[in-house]
Amino acid sequence: MKSFAVAAALFLASCSAPLPVQKFAGSGPAFDPLAFFTGHATSWGVEENRAGQPIAIVTTDCTGVATGPDSLRMVQVLHVGQAAPMTRIWTLTRTGPGQLVATANDMAGSTTGIAAGRAFHLRWVLEVAPGDTLKNVTMDQWMYQMSDGAVVVRTVVTKLGIRLVEITEQFEKS
Repeated sequence: MKSFAVAAALFLASCSAPLPVQKFAGSGPAFDPLAFFTGHATSWGVEENRAGQPIAIVTTDCTGVATGPDSLRMVQVLHVGQAAPMTRIWTLTRTGPGQLVATANDMAGSTTGIAAGRAFHLRWVLEVAPGDTLKNVTMDQWMYQMSDGAVVVRTVVTKLGIRLVEITEQFEKS
């Protein structure tokens, strides 16, 4: 009976875990974050609290410039609710097939993102208050290219494994 309970717990845990990005290999059209974010893109979305209730409208304005054949610098101006706009400056560099290294001015260190088929996954640490690591949060982002060219982004923000908010946005090229 004990082994059944352990097996059932493992099964339920695997059902609730996000799918690995490799599950999207072969799905098309293939999403290339460097190509999509080169030029101008905008987004509109919603931030929801832990109970799933909407708490703020999120919009962004992004301008990306290629800095080489496999790299991009993107300036992203974020508006979250009534708060003052924030500017995030991204650097994305392709390091291999389906792999990108990303840095940002408010990111702790760097991170590696993985693309497969329509999907791209990136997990990174946001420095909420630079110099105060106790305030850092983890950003777990999944990007999905739609057939019409738009990209849907789902971001789960956690602190010590506790879900704080979720943000869902749709990005479109201008």
